[in-house]
Amino acid sequence: MADLVVGIQWGDEGKGKIVDRLAGDYDYIVRYQGGHNAGHTIVVGGKKYALHLMPSGVLYPRCKNIIGNGVVIAMDALCEEISQFDNLKDRLFISDKAHMIMPYHQIIDTAREKSLKNAIGTTHKGIGPSYGDKVARSGFRMGDLKDIPALKQKIQFYLEQIAYLQDLYQIQLPSLQQIDDYLCEYAPKILPFVTDTVSLLWQGMDTGKKILLEGAQGSMLDIDHGTYPFVTSSTTTASGACSGSGIPPKALDRIIGIVKAYCTRVGNGPFPTEDFGEMGEFLREKGHEFGVTTGRARRCGWFDALGVRYACRINGCTELSLMKLDVLDGLEEVKVCVGYQYNNGNGEIIDNMPSDISELKPVYKTYKGWGKTAGIRRFEDLPTEAKDYILDLEKLVGVKISIISTSPEREDTIVL
Repeated sequence: MADLVVGIQWGDEGKGKIVDRLAGDYDYIVRYQGGHNAGHTIVVGGKKYALHLMPSGVLYPRCKNIIGNGVVIAMDALCEEISQFDNLKDRLFISDKAHMIMPYHQIIDTAREKSLKNAIGTTHKGIGPSYGDKVARSGFRMGDLKDIPALKQKIQFYLEQIAYLQDLYQIQLPSLQQIDDYLCEYAPKILPFVTDTVSLLWQGMDTGKKILLEGAQGSMLDIDHGTYPFVTSSTTTASGACSGSGIPPKALDRIIGIVKAYCTRVGNGPFPTEDFGEMGEFLREKGHEFGVTTGRARRCGWFDALGVRYACRINGCTELSLMKLDVLDGLEEVKVCVGYQYNNGNGEIIDNMPSDISELKPVYKTYKGWGKTAGIRRFEDLPTEAKDYILDLEKLVGVKISIISTSPEREDTIVL
């Protein structure tokens, strides 16, 4: 059996801390989608680790960390991340089916963003173009690194096919020699970790090993079920965990959804509960809401119970982890979105999630604020108002809250 940690909002919910908190009980930690556009921040003993491609179990020596076939990999970024750790032999495994992000993908990503009137707000890391090539069946996989001469021939043919983009976007794509230099520098460092990770996971399942699947981004950025077109390029929901790792759906047991006690979003796109005033700035500063990968300031607002309920249903969440409760400490009142209204409508309140939420405004329920929750590790020690807030969130979203985080530190966690 395998358990899954998945983001339920627009990403940046705190998945890294929960995976790190749980990882000590698992044998395999699997990253199954996304690229180095994601970022997980983990704080252990006051030391901060920023992970982008590396599974969050890397901080536990006994864990085997797998980058699955659903991930797209920039070798230079991964090598930089690997260099943080002393010895990853027999601890890091990279799927030979995972697709590569090539240097030209990043150039194309930036050029496309600049050409759009309504830019998506990508990280310019080449994620979308790499996934685009994967779907168009013109991408290159990590297993191709085993035969560099053959790979170079394929890349030469591909560069000829996309040469027209230079005139279209007024850009200069890398030459074949530059690509060759890139491969020669990074392939030898990466190849020792490349293997058939699907068979490795199946072997683990057959021998009773415990597996934890780790998602990147959030469910509201899912390519199918998110706020399209302002989404990422992969399947961020539970179904992506299966296709991106090779683990069958029937093997999933616990599906742990991760949510903040408020809500944030990076990049463009609709965000009904966004606060443009002092409260949004308060949440951003107190919650340190700046992107791990880009450093961009995150847009901030109140908890959206409708969005969370929608994402929980899509993922089949068995439980929720509520993160950053302490950020709301000291407020006189706390709000939660419990319904939507159309901006130009007749005032009718809707309680479902339309495919287009750009013209919606939130309907709020207001709660009395509380004093201090920071550092508390037992539910019974929380202020009464905070406990009431948590119990009401459970009713609104229809899923039990099993974990509550009260600071970035690993141990400042309430487990129910």
